[in-house]
Amino acid sequence: MPDRQDDSRTAWHALPPDEALEKVDGNRDGLSDDEAKSRLERYGPNQLKQEEGRPWWRRLLEQFNNILMIILLVAAVASLALGHMLDALAIVGVVIIIALIGFIQEGKAEQALESIRNMLSPQASVLRGGKRQTIDAEELVPGDIVMLESGDRVPADLRLLEAKRLRTEEAALTGESTPVDKQTDAVEEDAELGDRSAMVYASTIVVQGTAQGVVVETGTRTEIGRISEMLRGVEQLKTPLLQQLDRAGRVLAIFILAAAALTAAIGVVLHGEPISAMFMAAVGLAVAAIPEGLPAIVTITLALGVQVMAKRNAIIRRLPAVETLGSISTIFSDKTGTLTRNEMTAQAIWLPEGEFRLSGIGFAPEGKLHLAPEDRESDEHGEEISLDDYPALAHFLKVGVLCNDAELAQEDERWTIHGDPTEGALVVAGAKGGFDTGELRDEHPRQDAIPFESERKYMATLNELEGKRLLVKGAPDRLLEMCHKVRGADGDSDLDQQEWEDRIHDLSSRGLRVLALAEKEADDISGELSDEDAEQGLVLLGLVGLLDPPREAAIEAVKQCLEAGIRPVMVTGDHGVTAKAIAEQLGFAHTDRALTGREVEEMSDEQLEECILEIDVFARAAPEHKLRLVKAMQAKGGICAMTGDGVNDGPALKRADVGVAMGIQGTEAAKEAAEMVLADDNFATIVGAIEEGRKVYDNIRKTVTFILPTNGGQGLAIMLAVLAGTLLPVTPLQALWVNMVVAVTLGLALAFERAEDDIMQRQPRDPSAALLDLFLLWRVVFVSILLLIGVFGMFSWILQVQGGSEELARSGAVNMLVMGSAAYLINSRFLVNSTLSLHGIFGSRPVWIAIGLVVLLQLGWTYIPFMQTVFGSAALSPIHWMVILAGSVVLYLVVELEKFILRKREGSDATHSGRHDEATTSAN
Repeated sequence: MPDRQDDSRTAWHALPPDEALEKVDGNRDGLSDDEAKSRLERYGPNQLKQEEGRPWWRRLLEQFNNILMIILLVAAVASLALGHMLDALAIVGVVIIIALIGFIQEGKAEQALESIRNMLSPQASVLRGGKRQTIDAEELVPGDIVMLESGDRVPADLRLLEAKRLRTEEAALTGESTPVDKQTDAVEEDAELGDRSAMVYASTIVVQGTAQGVVVETGTRTEIGRISEMLRGVEQLKTPLLQQLDRAGRVLAIFILAAAALTAAIGVVLHGEPISAMFMAAVGLAVAAIPEGLPAIVTITLALGVQVMAKRNAIIRRLPAVETLGSISTIFSDKTGTLTRNEMTAQAIWLPEGEFRLSGIGFAPEGKLHLAPEDRESDEHGEEISLDDYPALAHFLKVGVLCNDAELAQEDERWTIHGDPTEGALVVAGAKGGFDTGELRDEHPRQDAIPFESERKYMATLNELEGKRLLVKGAPDRLLEMCHKVRGADGDSDLDQQEWEDRIHDLSSRGLRVLALAEKEADDISGELSDEDAEQGLVLLGLVGLLDPPREAAIEAVKQCLEAGIRPVMVTGDHGVTAKAIAEQLGFAHTDRALTGREVEEMSDEQLEECILEIDVFARAAPEHKLRLVKAMQAKGGICAMTGDGVNDGPALKRADVGVAMGIQGTEAAKEAAEMVLADDNFATIVGAIEEGRKVYDNIRKTVTFILPTNGGQGLAIMLAVLAGTLLPVTPLQALWVNMVVAVTLGLALAFERAEDDIMQRQPRDPSAALLDLFLLWRVVFVSILLLIGVFGMFSWILQVQGGSEELARSGAVNMLVMGSAAYLINSRFLVNSTLSLHGIFGSRPVWIAIGLVVLLQLGWTYIPFMQTVFGSAALSPIHWMVILAGSVVLYLVVELEKFILRKREGSDATHSGRHDEATTSAN
C-alpha cells in the first residue's frame, strides 16, 4: 500500500470502484481488526486538528477587560500618585486575585466544553471481517468499508462502491445549497469538487438513500481537513445572562462613580475636608461598592451546571441553553426510545386466517408462537403452535426478515440490534420462528431496494423468492392504499378495507405499533426499482403489532413535568390509537384526542394555535409537522423544547427554544441543529436537565442577592460617614479585604447549593424577566440597610460607649460586616422559603465550609500583628465577639421575619423566579 504521508493526492473519483479498493489495499468484506489497528497506528486518528485555544496569557489579560476592574485599577494609580502606597498595592492585589479566579474558572469551562465536544464525536457503521460494527469515527482508517444511510454525517472521504438513490448535502465544502446526487461510476479526473459524484466527503450529510463506500482519506487528508478554517471554533463562553450582567455592571459603575464624586464634593464643600482625604474617601466608597468577584462567580455557577448536566447524560452544546431550560413550558417529545424503552418486540401478527401472538420481550430471540385466544383483550398468549402447520405465517416471517436492513447480534452476552429497532423486531420474530437471518438472506438474495423515507412511509426490496418477488413493508394505512388484494391460505381475495382498518384499530388500542407487509410477483421488473413498481398491484400479507413499553423513568418524569407546570406533548409517527394508549400509560394530561399529521396539514396556522393547548398527542406526524407545532406553541407564549433524531427534524430543532437531539439514535444532522444532546435518549433526562437549569438560575440569583448587600452596606457606611462629617467606619483597604474574603469564600458557596425541594413545583420562569426583579432589589436594599446599622452600631458602640481606639472600632465594624454577611449567607440558601430548621441552617456543607474559612481568615486578620499593621486592625475582646455574634443572629432572624411576612402577604408562588404571562400560563 503506498505511503500517503507525502503531498501527492490521488484522484479517487476518477478510479473505478474496484481499482480504488485495490489501491487502498482493501476488500468488500472490510479489514480485519488487527489490520485496522495497524493502520490506525500508521495514519493516526481520523480527526481534524483542533483549533488552537486562547493562550493562557490572553485569557488572563481578558479578565481585566471589565469596567469595574478598570475603575479599581484607576483608583490604584490615583492612590499611588497621592502617596498611599499600601492602598494602591492592596487594590492591585485584590484585582489580581479576582482576575485569577476568573482565569481559572474560564479555563475549566473551556475544558468542559472541549470534553463535551469529544463526547459528541460521530460514529460510523463499518464492515470489519465481514461483520457490521459501529465504531467511533476517529478509529476509521483507509480501506475501511463504511455503510451510510439517510441522516448520517459522512465520517471520512469515501469512494462509493454501492449507492441507492443517494443524495448528500455538501454546502460546507462547495457552497451548493441543494443536495447532490451520487453514483458509483468514475468521473473525469479534472472534475470540480461539486461534480465528483463518485465520492462522498467527510462532514457532509446524507439526506437520502443508502450507500457503501471505502475510506480513502482520513483526518487532515480529507477535503474538509484541507479547508478546516471553515469549521467553527470553540463555543463562546459569553451568554445572554453574562451580557446582562455586563450591562448591569456598566450602570452600577456609573452610579458608583457619581455617588463617590458627589460624596467627596459634599465633604469638601460642607465640611471643609482636605481634597486628598475626600478623594481617598471616594476611592474607598468605589472600592467598597464594586462587586469585583460577581462575574467570575456567575460563570463558575454556569460551568458547574453544564458539567453536572453532562454527568446526567444531558450534553449542553451551547451555554445559553442552561438559562433557557428554566423557562421551558412545553416539551414536544418523540415516543419511541425517548418515552419508551426502544426495544420493539413483535407481540401480535394478524393474517387473513386469524391472529397469532409471540411471547418474550426485548431483542433476545427467546419466545414461542401462539394462536391468539378467543378473548382478544386477554393478556394470555394462547395455545402454542408449530410453524409447520401454518405456512402463511412462516412466509410472513420470511418477508419480514428479507424486507429489512437490521441485524441481530449478541455482544457481551446481551442481544442488540444493528439498525432500526422496529425492523429489528421483525428479525427477532423470525428468529423465534426458527429462521437464521444470514442464511435466509443468502438463500433469497436482494437485487434492489427502495429505502424507507418518512415521506414515502414504506420500504421495498426485490428478492429471489420463488422467482422474482417485490416485498414491501410500511405504515398500514399507506399499504392499504397500495393493496387491492389480500393473500390467505386459500389464495388471493378482494381486500375488505374496513375489516383491516378494524384490525389495525384493535392492535393499536392495545398500545401496539402496527406495520403491514405486502408483496407481488416481479418477474417483469428489470433495472432499478421505482416507486411506481412498488405502489401498484400489491397483495396484502398481514399486520404485525409491535410493543415498545414505556420507560419507568419516563412515567415518573411526566408526573414531575405536570407538577412543574410543564406540558409533555407526544409527537409520533405511530397510529393515533397506539399513541393515545401509550400516552395514557405515561400519565399525560390530555389523552382523549390525538391529532394526526394529515389534520395538522389541513389546519391554518390560526386553527392550529387554537387547539395546540388542548392536544397532548400528535400521531402520524412527519418531521416537517414539528416546525408548525413549535411555531403554534410559541405564538401562544409557550417556551418549547423539541426532541428530534432525523435530518428533517433540523428546522424544528433550530426553531425550538431548546432543541434536543438523540445521542444514540440521532443523526449527526440533528445533533448539529440542537442545543442539547441526550446521551441516553431518555425523556427523563430532559426533565432532569430542566431541573438542573432551574437550579443554576436559582443559584445565580441567590449569589447576586447575597453579594450586593455586602457591597451596599460598606458603600452606604462610607457615604454616610462622609456626609455626616464623621470618621470612616471602614477604610478603603479594609473594604477591599472584605470584598475579597466574601468573594472567594462566602460568594462561591451558593454555586454548589442543591436545588430547593419545591423547585419542580414552581411554574416555569419568564425568560424576559430581569435577573434582579423588584423583589430581589428590595431584598438587596433591605439587607444593605441591616448591615449598615450593624456596622455603624458596632463602630459607634466601641468608639463612643467603650472609649476604644479607631483601630479597635474599625476592627469591630469589619468583623460585624463579614459575620453579618456569613449569617445572611444562610438566609440566601432559600430566597423565599424559611431556613429556620436543621436542614435550612446545616443542610449545606459548602456553606459551612465557607463560613469556617471566613472565620479563620477574620481571626488571622484581627490578631496577627502583620495583618494589624497592613490593615489597621486591632485585637477584639470576647465581649466584642459576643456582640458581633448576637448582631449576626439578629440580622439572620430579621431577614427570616421579612421572608415570613412576604410569604403571608403574597404566598411563596408570587415571588418565585419567573412568572408566566397569561398566554404561557394557559399553555401549561
